[in-house]
Amino acid sequence: MRYSLSLLAGVATSFLTAALPATADTVKFGLVMSYSGWFQPIDGSTIDGAMLAVKEINAQGGVLGQQIEVVSFDNKSEPLLGADGALEVIGKGAKAILFPSDFDFGAPGAFVAQQNGVLAFSGASDPKWGVQGIGNLAYSMSNASQAQGALLAEWAYETKGWKNAYVLLDNTIFYTKSLCGSFAARWKQLAGDAGLLGEDTFLNGDPSIAAQVSRINGLEVKPDVIMVCSYAPGGPSALRQIRAAGLNQPIVSGESMDGDYWAGTVPGLSDFYVVTYGSFYGDDSDPAIADFFKRYEAEYGKRADVSYGLRGYSAVQSWAIAAERAGSVEPAAVAAVLDTFKDEPLAIGPTTFTPDLHISTTRPITLVQAQGGTFSAVGKATVREFSLE
Repeated sequence: MRYSLSLLAGVATSFLTAALPATADTVKFGLVMSYSGWFQPIDGSTIDGAMLAVKEINAQGGVLGQQIEVVSFDNKSEPLLGADGALEVIGKGAKAILFPSDFDFGAPGAFVAQQNGVLAFSGASDPKWGVQGIGNLAYSMSNASQAQGALLAEWAYETKGWKNAYVLLDNTIFYTKSLCGSFAARWKQLAGDAGLLGEDTFLNGDPSIAAQVSRINGLEVKPDVIMVCSYAPGGPSALRQIRAAGLNQPIVSGESMDGDYWAGTVPGLSDFYVVTYGSFYGDDSDPAIADFFKRYEAEYGKRADVSYGLRGYSAVQSWAIAAERAGSVEPAAVAAVLDTFKDEPLAIGPTTFTPDLHISTTRPITLVQAQGGTFSAVGKATVREFSLE
């Protein structure tokens, strides 16, 4: 079971039965996120998930008998403002902070949190969000981008039987670079060097990728599958141009293309496959994830349009679980418990941290397809082989 409104499973039994008496004090959790600007559609659902966790945990008595109080800051989709936001919420007493779900966007604030001894959570999929890139107090709720890329290669080659691939990289952020790099490396291991027909790049803001599409169309042997590593708005624009050029091969992509909020810009999209943290279309095979999205819809009066709410919820949930087990909300004590998580049953799925790695790698991930403009779950898969290099 997972941390839910009814049972709050996954927390130590003492959390439910022997919590300290409620006090007038609160414990503060910071949200330094994109409440406005172009990154808001990505952060918005994460924020909603975090706030749902706060509400449900507080309804069960809070953390160590204290209600969670959220202190927030809008970075306006400007990464450097995250440093100002971190200082502001730390000044208000935040013991932990949730930052935007991308290393490039969240790192400026996370560095400030680390320097001030405060936990820095994120949904960033770059493994640098952790000991290697920020410090021992930084934790990600995501699956590592390298694991996602390798998983897509394994699924495309072994499950779908596609033998030739082409990689199209949106060369703007760390996530897309490592995603496509890992896919290409794993594909060559599976299909041989000849199985990768080509690699090309574009930038998210490019109004046209006509040259890149022409190069694919000009191949003597056409790819069985095209890997597109991008995010909105450039990603959907690329899909639209690929299809308009008559390239109807299956397209696969990473979780930065999660959701259907952008799907109206690519009418009738078919044979598109994307990894996500759970299907919010009412068909996820995991009952706990399906229940999460029902509670999300009941809370906000709308269906989720991305799966990122699971990351926001799980950030607050993991912090609360670790604080209860540590008997303290002090960041160093909480971090020491987080480092012992082994397949911890969070809302997002079984989560493992170690002192050296603060991101999941082999957690099962959901594959979603679009056919005729309609999205649905395909199933779940776990990567077999990958490298974080």
